[in-house]
Parts: sequence; structure tokens; C-alpha cells
Amino acid sequence: MQDHLLHGVYTIAPTPFHEDGSLDEASLKTLTDFLYRVGVDGITILGVMGEAGKLTDTERDRVIAGVVEASAGRIPVCVGTSHAGTDGCVDYSRRARDLGASSLMVAPPKLARGTDEALRAHYLRVAEAVALPIVVQDHPASSGVFMSVNFIAAIADEAPSCRFLKLEEEPSPRKVTLVRKANPRVEIFGGLGGNMLLEELRHGAMGTMTGFAYPEILRDIRTRHFAGDADGAAEVFYRYCPLIRFENQPGIGLSIRKYVYRLRGAIASACPRAPYTPMDADTVADLNDLLTRLGLS
Repeated sequence: MQDHLLHGVYTIAPTPFHEDGSLDEASLKTLTDFLYRVGVDGITILGVMGEAGKLTDTERDRVIAGVVEASAGRIPVCVGTSHAGTDGCVDYSRRARDLGASSLMVAPPKLARGTDEALRAHYLRVAEAVALPIVVQDHPASSGVFMSVNFIAAIADEAPSCRFLKLEEEPSPRKVTLVRKANPRVEIFGGLGGNMLLEELRHGAMGTMTGFAYPEILRDIRTRHFAGDADGAAEVFYRYCPLIRFENQPGIGLSIRKYVYRLRGAIASACPRAPYTPMDADTVADLNDLLTRLGLS
């Protein structure tokens, strides 16, 4: 199991589309090359902000195959394989494994009456079916499921491949502390666009798995933190907080992120796949002003 590859800063990569909404496979390569050059520790594809829910199964395969081929073994690829049903999740996970994924990201299925036992059965089935590290995604805002600290601590012991957690229940720093206290073996990635990265690291997270169009900034913060440069980590974090905050606006965050990735030459088009909320002219002006003030334009 390649769990030694799961550490640091994994960026949630957007899925590139052409202006007409069709999959832009050429940009899968330019985006992967770009992320490798800026130094992220891994790439996560087919997450919520990767518009996985807007892809057909055939397109999912094309995205996985395209990114894995472009990575050429230079950088690990984590694939989101969440599904409303356990059988579907197992099938997606096996397919991702066969296409070259180094790890999986799995959110809990939505249940009418969610229980720890039902979640346990789901994750154990996936772990038994696929011998890859599994990042348990704890993001109630998208899944509608609240994972207890006790469940997270227990599943990490019962299925060691599930000892990785993408923690996005707010307030995230507090839950990082509680999970680490309940089971120090749990390896925690922060998320939420990096909004609370500094605090998550201080509370015991080992990295972050999130989307942000300047992932090298998040990596710089983490590197400084683990080098013992607390002041340096804080200085970088507070300098770029305005951009992290701006990109995380509800409803248009993905459009903003893709706009910046296009500016940086990583993808050819900034268009998400319909339906989506486009950026208006005022938002574009505000963003360009912010990038200029931060010396990023």
C-alpha cells in the first residue's frame, strides 16, 4: 500500500472543459505539468470542485487516465470515488486502481438515517475491495453526513488504509485536536480552500488537501511550519489570506479558481461545465486588483 505518498499538500485539481462544455483532455496534461512544476506533493482529481458529479463514467475514466499518464510517475494521483451506493463506490474505486490511482478519496454516502455502523460497513467494504490508501472525506456541507470523532478514530484502527482524513467540518482546528487526541494514528489533511490552514497545522494536521489556484503558497506555509519557522509560516499565511478568502466565495469559487488557472497558463479555458455561476465584470475587476496588489499578476 502506497500510504507513504499521502502527505503534505495535495491540490484538488479542477477538471478542464472547452468553451462548449466538452472535456479538454489536452489541458489535463498542461494542468498536471503545471502542478508538478509548482511543487505540490500530490494531485486529487474528481473531487467536489473537480465537478465529478457532472461527468459521465466514460469521462471519469478519461480524466483519470489522462492525469495518470501526464503525471508519468512524477507525482501521486488521488482519485475521488465517492458514490451514493456502496457497490458503486467499490466499482469506481476498482476502476481508479486499474487506471493507476495511488490513493482514493471517499466521502460517506448520504443516508436517510446515518449511523456509525452504516458508515463503518461502507468504508470496510471499500477497504476490503481495493488495496489502496483511502482518504476519508469529512465534509458535511456536501455530504450531509456528520462523522463523529469516535467513528473516525475507530475506522482508522479497524481498516488501517482508512487512517487518512480530509477534515472539513467547521470549526476544523478544534476537530483536528479532538481526532488526534482520540487516535494519534489518524493522518489529517485540512481543506476548506486553505481558510484555516495555519490553525489546522498548529492543532496537528500534517497537511492540506484542497483547491487553491496558488497551491505553492500553501506548500510554503506548511514547509515553514514543519521547519519550526512559526513566524514565517504566519507571515506567508496572513499575506495571502485575502486571496484565499476571495477565491472561496460561495457559488463562484470554482469560476474564480479556473479563471486564475487560465491566467497562469495551466488550462486553456476558464469555463466550468453547466450549470454554473459565471464571474461578473465587477468580480473580475476585484480579483485583478487583488492579484496586482499581492504581486501575483
